Amino acid sequence: MTDAIHHEATQGPDISGILHRAFPAHGVRSSTVMTGGLINAMYRVELEGFEDPLVLRFYSQDPSACQKEVDLHRLVAGWVPVPEILYAATGEQDGVAPHVLMRWVKGLTFRQLKARHNPTEIAEAAHSIGETLARIASFEFASPGRIGAGLSIGAPLLESTHGAAEFVESCLRSPETQRRLEALLVERVREYIWHWAPEMDLLAEERRLVHSDFGGPNLMVDRVGGRWCVSGAIDWEFAFSGPPLVDVGHMMRYERRGRPLVEPWFSEGYLAGGGTLPQDWRDLARAVDLMALCEFLTRPGLPESIVPELVELIAATTQGRDAA
Repeated sequence: MTDAIHHEATQGPDISGILHRAFPAHGVRSSTVMTGGLINAMYRVELEGFEDPLVLRFYSQDPSACQKEVDLHRLVAGWVPVPEILYAATGEQDGVAPHVLMRWVKGLTFRQLKARHNPTEIAEAAHSIGETLARIASFEFASPGRIGAGLSIGAPLLESTHGAAEFVESCLRSPETQRRLEALLVERVREYIWHWAPEMDLLAEERRLVHSDFGGPNLMVDRVGGRWCVSGAIDWEFAFSGPPLVDVGHMMRYERRGRPLVEPWFSEGYLAGGGTLPQDWRDLARAVDLMALCEFLTRPGLPESIVPELVELIAATTQGRDAA
């Protein structure tokens, strides 16, 4: 279901007890921990009476994200391919973090598919991913902001006037960012984001469903009817109400104009699915994605091994070139 490597589970919560509460009539054949989840632990489990495996996911860092994800799955199911949730414990039980049991999504992650280096496969999947994103963006809320339990909308993530530019400014003031970015690049980022501030301000009132982690590892694809298409969009815990260009920018983060991989198929799929894009959508989406790249650099626990990659992405963005 993810890019995970599976290992036999030797430690952690009482998996057998949880599975017995969820499905008392089904014995446990196996449970293996799935590595690759950066925040929440996940297990691949096999139960008697179920042909395919299930995924058991815990919400340890943000327990409220469990109810949020359950609500979002219910909202989009039938229109957006998401794993079916068979059981959910949205509150802590006997010291066990909130958790869900989901059906296994068949296929590969889009990251895995790209690693096969087959242009036809990638083009088919990219078109389907664009259509899927348009369907996600078709859901509209009363206002922009964080999504909570019950699909309630909280405070806006950014101020309506210069919110994006001010957010990047706050990232640039972070001691971690200043340690990781040389002064010349800091000034280049500042100049770049303020150049785009007026256009980004126009996005502040958009209130569409944004997945917010719309990238290769969270997009499952499978071959159906002779074509590669999205079989599941997973990990919705960071979703919010805002501009769909956030997801577009994330999806295009590693795209290079000189060596196109997902274009023009991704944008064609997005438009075919009912999405809309401004004339300068690629450059604007890149400016929007700069917020996420800068936020990464503020994290004290960020692995230093990925800092050079982030710095190169930021530098390439501000210089209007393809990343190396």
